[in-house]
Amino acid sequence: MNINFVGKRILVTGAGRGIGKDLALRLSKYEGQVIALSKKKENLDKLCKEDPRIQFICVDLSDWNATRKAVESVLPIDLLVNNAGVAHLNSFFDATPEDFDLTFTVNVKAILNVSQIVAKNMIERKVGGSIVNISSQASQAALKDHVVYCASKGAVDMLSKTMALELGPYNIRVNTVNPTVILTEMGKLGWSDPKKARTMLDKIPLGRFGEVSEVVDAIVYLLSNHSSMINGITLPVDGGFLAT
Repeated sequence: MNINFVGKRILVTGAGRGIGKDLALRLSKYEGQVIALSKKKENLDKLCKEDPRIQFICVDLSDWNATRKAVESVLPIDLLVNNAGVAHLNSFFDATPEDFDLTFTVNVKAILNVSQIVAKNMIERKVGGSIVNISSQASQAALKDHVVYCASKGAVDMLSKTMALELGPYNIRVNTVNPTVILTEMGKLGWSDPKKARTMLDKIPLGRFGEVSEVVDAIVYLLSNHSSMINGITLPVDGGFLAT
């Protein structure tokens, strides 16, 4: 399958590390003009040293107005990946208002904010596009000590479906990718304990956690024209976890 993004401007949030970083490098390799967004400039500096073709904007997505100004400054955008996310892992009784507010602000509200700006500009330019929101298997299966995180990712799925419904008539597709545990820094935070990891691995028919490259593959496909009739889906990259 030949994929390239020549002439496309692609915004990736949470691009300073983990899945977002690898995705930004892959999209640039496929000749897209990548704009990487992160709140930590040191991470963006490291990324751009690896690939000087990548542009970047540094902004905290929890700041609604600063985010709007930053994203508007890099328009037009043809393809968007809302990858940024946080995970504060607590049990039901230990979850705090601060955990809830920050998690929903970054994981859900920021998707709404960034996507509004990008989609409005697409419509004004009368061009189609693709938006991929990064969700999780935790949107569809309850995980112990993930109460707020699970709730936020469930919201991401439904936000994305509604976006697909309303933006579809403008030829703007919206889909989610829902990975299992991927051993990025965030993944290690929740699953580095071997005993806890085994409880998850035993529920994955393929018997392993996912690789970053496998999530990137799915995102790239949904951004590309090869998925031109795919809209409003949640695509698990979970080794069969949700099938059990």
